[in-house]
Amino acid sequence: MVKAQDNPLLGEFGTPHEAAPFDKIENAHFLPAFKEAIKQGEAEVEAIKNNTATPTFENTVVALDEAGRLLGRTAGIFFNLLSSETDEELQNIAQEVSPILTKYQNDISLDPVLFERIKVVYATKDQLDLSVEQNTLLENSYVGFVRQGANLSEADKDKFREISTELSKLSLTFGENVLKETNSYELLITDKSKLAGLPEGALEAAAGRAKAKDKEGWLFDISMPSYIPFMKYIDNRDLRKELYLAYGSKSFKGDELDNQNNVKRIAELRLEIAKLLGYSNYADYVLERRMAMNPDGVYGLLNDLYEASYKVALEEKAEIQKYAEKSGFDGEIMPWDWSYYSEKLKVEKFDLNDEMLKPYFELSNVVDGVFGLATELYGITFKENKDIPVYNEEVTAYEVFDADGSFLSVFYTDFHPRKGKQGGAWMNDFKGQWKTNGVDSRPHVTIVMNFTRPTESKPALLTFDEVETFLHEFGHALHGMLANSTYSSLSGTSVYRDFVELPSQIMENWAVEKDFLDRFAKHYKTGETIPAELVEKIVASQNYLAGYLSVRQLSFGYLDMAWHTLEQPFTGSVKDFEEQAWKKVQIFPVIDESCMSTQFGHLFAGGYAAGYYGYKWAEVLDADAFSLFKEKGLFSKEVAAAFRENILEKGGTEHPMVLYKRFRGQEPTVDALLKRSGLN
Repeated sequence: MVKAQDNPLLGEFGTPHEAAPFDKIENAHFLPAFKEAIKQGEAEVEAIKNNTATPTFENTVVALDEAGRLLGRTAGIFFNLLSSETDEELQNIAQEVSPILTKYQNDISLDPVLFERIKVVYATKDQLDLSVEQNTLLENSYVGFVRQGANLSEADKDKFREISTELSKLSLTFGENVLKETNSYELLITDKSKLAGLPEGALEAAAGRAKAKDKEGWLFDISMPSYIPFMKYIDNRDLRKELYLAYGSKSFKGDELDNQNNVKRIAELRLEIAKLLGYSNYADYVLERRMAMNPDGVYGLLNDLYEASYKVALEEKAEIQKYAEKSGFDGEIMPWDWSYYSEKLKVEKFDLNDEMLKPYFELSNVVDGVFGLATELYGITFKENKDIPVYNEEVTAYEVFDADGSFLSVFYTDFHPRKGKQGGAWMNDFKGQWKTNGVDSRPHVTIVMNFTRPTESKPALLTFDEVETFLHEFGHALHGMLANSTYSSLSGTSVYRDFVELPSQIMENWAVEKDFLDRFAKHYKTGETIPAELVEKIVASQNYLAGYLSVRQLSFGYLDMAWHTLEQPFTGSVKDFEEQAWKKVQIFPVIDESCMSTQFGHLFAGGYAAGYYGYKWAEVLDADAFSLFKEKGLFSKEVAAAFRENILEKGGTEHPMVLYKRFRGQEPTVDALLKRSGLN
């Protein structure tokens, strides 16, 4: 047993800005730290309940927002490591801790004494002369209790506890299964002739992966830096099919890592919670606190974009089918042919491919460019600080300063795939932002990627897609780093799920702007700035496959809504359900061995249930918002200041549409998105 005085998670950190002391934290510290932090949090909550003074905004609502800070700090560190530096021991701790954390949260939200105090304050809100932010906190507190079961009978509260505990454990298991399946797959090729078509850089990376595992040949896996070039360039169709099926069949093989029953059970439990709280389905429950407001609002958006996209997608497929046949292909284009032939056609149409661009996107230059964009727009600067501990030697820690030199944030970057890291890319925080007694406690933010690694002969050279991903996650990071709220639960990215993607997606718009690219896109060998004709080709190719990419994203939105508008538990085939849910947006034949639902972490292990449409919703917002930069100037200080003040700093302190209209002067329309995508 680790004693409290020996546990670095429980005391003052004594690091720059009280950053997490990763150099001192061991797995064995987490469970005792969680238990002690929960004990402290419970004591803080008991003090609120036992306060004999009349309930007020300060002694009840604010006190509750501030309770559990030690637990929040511990959980922030633990769950970030669980995603980016996990191992079996951490996963076992997560399974043990998850129900304890759920119980802690339920003990608060289902406590009748606490809820009564909240109700007393809420009933007098019109007499309290609260600021907008204070009013939002009070509203969220009251509504949050109701939505977490505070009005239920004692019997139904017990049921709510059971369901939420099982849900938290199942979501963890779902994500662990996908990670284990991803890590377990390897394709070792020893005959180089089978790898015809693969560019030199991808070959070298595959050789490096093999060497790292003491193997001879070329090793491929289903992480993005390996999978994407393989599917784009390998001439051998059988190998493309093999890797495609390995990727597409994650946790869909009927073995111990299969997620089919987990999908059905998670959907069923969410439905049970919704019905317990008086809703017909889970989407009704979730969307009540979203910009879309209800399933009709979501389907309205999806269907409008479907009408604009589907016919275009079919035309694109026909064009690629025709191109493939002209190239000697016989038969119907299948999903494992799509990237291969669409890439070849792209090269023919636009004389552009990843290999032509990658030399201009050396990672350290891209870092300089992205950081420089933030400096240009918002005046903030980044300074590496090697005294801030990191959890892996590949992670870099920075101090971020505002234009006036004041400290803004600790910022971590973690760029490359490894065994202990989930796939994909994300932003999170180890610690949020809040203000207490006039002191602004600043955030500690991280972005985690799975970018192309350096090889023995080349530095890390990014694809254009990876540059866009960097900008996207960095946009989330700005939302966290520039947070300027009083209350932690309203700070940074604590906004409606269908609003949270606006700050990230707007950043991607700069990726195709020559004035931005000229600042950092230099050839890693010659130092030559990216040629104007290459940038013109990037711009010209931006809407290549716009219809297909739109319907692909829509398919995920329809699938999400299908699972979460169920009004009865589903007991049939997950695969059949999926095919029916997104049937109208599919352009390829059904592949029996592949299944999206069983690996759809956003839905079943993340926070996007009944919310995946939010990416398309945010595309409408970001296209509309960026049109103001296009109008006023790409690096307009005026527009950037308005975006910072009304969007990035405000977090969830006001309704997002109010914030957006204050920035933009009007509600968004789909016009800018359809124009940008070439779909109008």
